[in-house]
Amino acid sequence: MRIAFLASQATLAQKARDALVAQYGTVSTEAADVIVALGGDGFMLHTLRDTVDLNVPIYGMNRGTVGFLMNSYDEDGLMARLSAAVEETIHPLRMRAMDRKGALHEAMAINEVSLLRQGPQAAKLMISVDSRQRMAELVCDGALVATPAGSTAYNFSAHGPILPIGADVLALTAIAAFRPRRWRGALLPSGATVRFDVIDAAKRPVMAEADSVSFKDIDWVEIQSERRVSHKILFDPGHGLEERLISEQFN
Repeated sequence: MRIAFLASQATLAQKARDALVAQYGTVSTEAADVIVALGGDGFMLHTLRDTVDLNVPIYGMNRGTVGFLMNSYDEDGLMARLSAAVEETIHPLRMRAMDRKGALHEAMAINEVSLLRQGPQAAKLMISVDSRQRMAELVCDGALVATPAGSTAYNFSAHGPILPIGADVLALTAIAAFRPRRWRGALLPSGATVRFDVIDAAKRPVMAEADSVSFKDIDWVEIQSERRVSHKILFDPGHGLEERLISEQFN
């Protein structure tokens, strides 16, 4: 099994890569049968985006903080762990965002696409689903659309629902909603196209983020699941995303 070891810039991750390369060797990502990513969830997302065209599964080992998408770190027995690993396939979101200058921006998000107020005043958003207006005005600090894989990240912190990895739905979650007060959001079919139009964008500026890629002064955003793109993640048996999503709800 040919392994490509990648690591974040963190000292802990770099030391782990050195130790693993010394024990197992390494190849380029283009020549690899599997990529081992060493770091935290942020580095895993970065690796997934950078290697999506290679169609190579990625096995993460946690050398970061939360590590929800990662397996535990252990230098020994890696070949056996890789052979026994369970593969999960996830699909990202595609975001199209128009800014107030008329420039169109596109980005992909594995976890979520979020809209956030840029200034001191709350954002005002109009929400449409599949070209049908569903909410004329949401006054809030922001809103997001999350995938099942990303439902335990920012979505969960904003009191959104945790979604089973196999669920064919997306979570639309408000962030600190003021009007309608206490509105928490909605569950939508994964094939839905969600559009946010920013109301009074000059006075109440809004930024859009696809995972960590952000664009300022947004006029509108459209979000939909990109089923043509697949990311393959490997997990130790009994510790896959399905189990983690269930366990997280009882912590």
